[in-house]
Amino acid sequence: MRKGKGSKHAIINWQKVYLQQISSIMLQVSVLRAAPELVKQRLAKKNFKELQLVDTIVQLDDERKKLQASFDDTQSKVNAASKEIGMLMGKGDKAGAEAIKVNVASWKQELEPLKEQMAVVEKQLADQLVTLPNLPAAEVPEGKTPEENEVVRTGGEMPVLGANAVPHWDLTKKYNLIDFELGNKITGSGFPVYIGKGAKLQRSLIQYFLDFNTAAGYTEYLPPFMVNAASAYATGQLPDKEGQMYHATEDDFYLIPTAEVPVTNVYRDTILKEEELPVKMTAYSPCFRREAGSYGKDVRGLNRLHQFEKVEIIQIVHPDKSYEVLQDMISHVEQLLQSLELPYRILRLCGGDMGFTSAITYDFEVFSAAQDRWLEVSSVSNFENYQTNRMKCRFKGADGKTQLAHSLNGSSLALPRIVACLLENNQTDTGIQLPKALHAYFGAENI
Repeated sequence: MRKGKGSKHAIINWQKVYLQQISSIMLQVSVLRAAPELVKQRLAKKNFKELQLVDTIVQLDDERKKLQASFDDTQSKVNAASKEIGMLMGKGDKAGAEAIKVNVASWKQELEPLKEQMAVVEKQLADQLVTLPNLPAAEVPEGKTPEENEVVRTGGEMPVLGANAVPHWDLTKKYNLIDFELGNKITGSGFPVYIGKGAKLQRSLIQYFLDFNTAAGYTEYLPPFMVNAASAYATGQLPDKEGQMYHATEDDFYLIPTAEVPVTNVYRDTILKEEELPVKMTAYSPCFRREAGSYGKDVRGLNRLHQFEKVEIIQIVHPDKSYEVLQDMISHVEQLLQSLELPYRILRLCGGDMGFTSAITYDFEVFSAAQDRWLEVSSVSNFENYQTNRMKCRFKGADGKTQLAHSLNGSSLALPRIVACLLENNQTDTGIQLPKALHAYFGAENI
């Protein structure tokens, strides 16, 4: 988030949201208290440095409990004395009642500072808790850098390009598909303008991805492209990704970095019936990210943008089913890539390369032949109950008990690097051959 007007307001806003979710705070603390050393081990696997925060949070919770106990004890005295005053007044013992009123007044004076102290400690507790990421699952591999991610499997055929092959930024200029300089003029770097067949290819891919997802049982949504702080907090973008999000300070709305944010929040503050699970949702949206770039081929052309299009899949499921569903979602994205006839590989991310909110993540990369490198096009993650705890998404089982659901999401798919690889890998001397799956959507077999 940009510094300056509105930034202080935004920080206060998400803290207020967090303090309103006091039940989710207590749930997180209960996990820390139950197994602090195991929590530290898992956090260390995620390359989290501030492990002493676990002890700090437990100490703050101890302080909160003491203050709460003192407040409750004093309030009980006030309540009991008030009843006694009523009884004495009923008996006509005004002197006795007045004597007790002196004690009540003294106890009431103690309540307000206790309440203020509790508010301070609860805020300190919230401030510390929001810095803790989700704990990685046991099967997440050790490691700190992308080079330590595990290759699960690969698929597709590697293309063999001719001697005159060029990267996508040259192809888009040659065929007048995308104008990067025009986007820079209109807005700035990272905001390309799609033209003619480039725009049509983009639209064709979006429609194909949505049809592929809905055919697999996902319900399509078209969500708002801006969210409030409560929604951004619920899915973990705030406060972790605050600096990467575009913020409309006057209205305190955030431009979404992915459709995951508004679509998952469809079920914020909701209690589902167990038979309603799983909930399967898909959505197209533009995505806005302020993430800083660098120079060179890693960010050139479509490789990294501030605005891009993506189709997302989201599931809210029974906790006992979430890892089975995770594999189903991985298979779904894999089949989509296979239909595009692109070479791909699936990576299980090591702890140090995982996102803040994820318990486990699998990345999909496609091979860019002209750039001779792998490009990430999808992440499929299980958040377990990290998001659902924040947004109070629960379900009632057959036994009548209410518990937190699990949430998962995946890109299906992000368009920029898919477009880059489709153009590069399928270039010929006479044009760009499109995969069969897109012929009907694009209305032609080639560009």
